[in-house]
Amino acid sequence: MWIFQFSLHTARLTLAPFTPLRSLHGRHESVMTTHLTFIARDIVDVTSTATQCAILPLFHGGALSGTALELDRFSSGAISAALALGDFTAKAGEILMLPGVGVSKRILLLGCGEAKKFDRAAVRKLSQHLYRALESKQATEATLHLAALELDETEAAWMLAYLARHLVAASYRYSKTLTKPKEPWKLNRLVVNTSGALRARKAGDALREGRAIGIGVNEARNLANLPGNICTPAYLSRHARKLARTNDKLNVTVLEEKKMRELGMGALLSVSAGSEQPAKLIVMHYKGGKAAAKPYVLVGKGITFDSGGISLKPGAKMDEMKFDMGGAASVFGTLRAVMELGLSINVVGIVAAAENMPSGSATKPGDVVTSMSGKTIEVLNTDAEGRLVLCDALTYAARFKPATVIDIATLTGACVVALGSHASGLFANDDTLAEQLLTAGTQTHDRAWRMPLWHDYQEQLKSNFADIANIGGPGGGSITAACFLSRFTEDYCWAHLDIAGSAWDATPKGATGRPVALLTRYLLDRAGQ
Repeated sequence: MWIFQFSLHTARLTLAPFTPLRSLHGRHESVMTTHLTFIARDIVDVTSTATQCAILPLFHGGALSGTALELDRFSSGAISAALALGDFTAKAGEILMLPGVGVSKRILLLGCGEAKKFDRAAVRKLSQHLYRALESKQATEATLHLAALELDETEAAWMLAYLARHLVAASYRYSKTLTKPKEPWKLNRLVVNTSGALRARKAGDALREGRAIGIGVNEARNLANLPGNICTPAYLSRHARKLARTNDKLNVTVLEEKKMRELGMGALLSVSAGSEQPAKLIVMHYKGGKAAAKPYVLVGKGITFDSGGISLKPGAKMDEMKFDMGGAASVFGTLRAVMELGLSINVVGIVAAAENMPSGSATKPGDVVTSMSGKTIEVLNTDAEGRLVLCDALTYAARFKPATVIDIATLTGACVVALGSHASGLFANDDTLAEQLLTAGTQTHDRAWRMPLWHDYQEQLKSNFADIANIGGPGGGSITAACFLSRFTEDYCWAHLDIAGSAWDATPKGATGRPVALLTRYLLDRAGQ
C-alpha cells in the first residue's frame, strides 16, 4: 500500500514492502516492484541534499539558469566547461555523466534537443535514456531537477506520470522458470525537484498514477509470460483469489464447468472440450464506488494455450500461443492498477479461461453449439475459439447492469495484418465510448485505432445450419470477428479491443502489458481523477 506524507514543500510516496506470491513449485513469482519510493519536492537545496546522482535535463543551445546554474557553481563550473568544450551539446538523447562534488556523487546531464521540439515523444525517449544511464552506474537513488525544462503544469504532470510508469515497467525481469535468474539492478528512490513547475502534491499524484500503471503493466506481463503448463485456467483462478486477499474491496467468484453448463454456456465449453484442463469463468468485482453505481466491466479472453484445436495451427511459433491469454492478463493488470490507486469506482473483471486442444472429445469443424444467449453457432474453424469463450462471457456481463463493457482479446491475425503492433484495433457500438478509449490511448501512448463495425460485414457470418457461423471468410477477418461479438452485446454500451498485434513482442519475445495503460486511464477519467 502507499503511505502518503505531505508537508508544505514535500509529497512523499512510499511503496510498502511487497511479499511475492509463491509458485506451484515453491519458487517466488517474478512480480514486479521493489521498495521503490518517489518523493516530490517544491524546492531542493543542491548544496545540502545528498544524492547518488543529480539529474539535469538541458536543452540544446539553452543558457544555464536556476537549479542548473546553482549546480554549475557548486561543481566549480564543470557543467559550463563541458558545454564550452563541446563534450556535451544537449542534443536529444545525449548523455554525459560528470563526477559530483560534496553531497552529489554524480551529475548526469540529459540532452533534450531543441526546446521547440520537446514534446511527449521526446519525454518518452528521455525516460528511456534516464533509466539506461542510471542502470549503467547501478545508482539506487537519484534526484531529478525539472526546472530547466520550463514545462507548464499539465505537461510536467504528464511527464512525471509517464516517467514513474516507465521506471517501474523497465525494471521488470521474468524469473519464474529460471533456476538462476540474474538479479536486476533496482532503483529504490527517485526525488523530483519540481522547482515551481507544479506543486509537490500534484507532482505526487502524477507519480502515484504512473507507478500504479507500471505495476499493472508488469502484472499483465508476468501472467502472459508464464508457460502454458503453469498458467492454466486453474492457475488464473487461484491468482485471482490471491489478489482478493490483498484488498478487501475485491471479491472473486469462480464458475466451474458444472455451473457453466447450468447457465447454458455451450460456446465457452466447446473450446475446453478437448482439454484435460477444465474451463473457468473468473469474476473479480472491485467495489470502490457507491453500491448503486453501475460498474465498468472488463472481459478478457483467457485462452491459456491455443493449439487451434482440431483446426490445428502450424508448428512454427506455436509456442507464442501461450500469449493468447493476453486479454485476460490485461484485465488482471488493470484491476491491480485500480486497487493500487484505490479508485472510487466499481469495476468487474471477467476472465473466460480455457485451453484449446485437439483430442477425441474436442469440438469438430461443422459442430453446432448453443451459447448462453440461446443463439446457435456453427463452428466452421476451431481456431476461431476466442469469440466462442467471449460471447458467453459477454452475455454473462449483462447481469451486472454495466455502465460500459469492454472486452480485450488477442483475437485475430487479421488485426496484425491491418495495424501491425503499434495500435490495438478498436470496435464499438457507441461513439462516445469509442472516443473515450481513443483519448485514453493517446494520453498514455497505448494507442488504438477505430475500425468499422458496419452491418454489411454481418452478411459474411450467415450459416445454413445455425443462427451464426464463427468465421466470416478471408476478407475483413478482424471486423467479422467483432461483428460476431456484437451479436451478444446489443443490450449495453460495448467496445472490443483486438490486441493480437500489441499484446506481445517477437524480438525480444515477451508480453508488453498492453492495453493496461489505456484501460487504467479510461477508468481514472470515469472516476474523475
